[in-house]
Amino acid sequence: QVQLVESGGGLVQAGGSLRLSCVASGNIFSRYAMGWYRQYPGKQRELVAAITSSGSTTYADSVKGRFAITRDNAKNTVFLQMNSLKPEDTAVYYCYARYALSYWGQGTQVTVSS
Repeated sequence: QVQLVESGGGLVQAGGSLRLSCVASGNIFSRYAMGWYRQYPGKQRELVAAITSSGSTTYADSVKGRFAITRDNAKNTVFLQMNSLKPEDTAVYYCYARYALSYWGQGTQVTVSS
């Protein structure tokens, strides 16, 4: 069982920045594929960004050039740097980890005011 603890969400004005962090339990973090999804009210979760165990990254078209996902294997942590935030980025952001099975964090609210 992998536990994921997210932090860094909050309220920010449009054009501002936030950095989300997700700390994972366990001692094989470097083997996990990690990523971030977001969910709008009444909608399914959608992929925002992902990073493989080897460091390859994938981004949703809507965040390319504004968001960056990185990982620090020594700290069992994945980050999502979010710049040039827009009101449409307002959502609950979930961290996930995948290694044979998938695990999810509890979610963190990001609110971008116009």
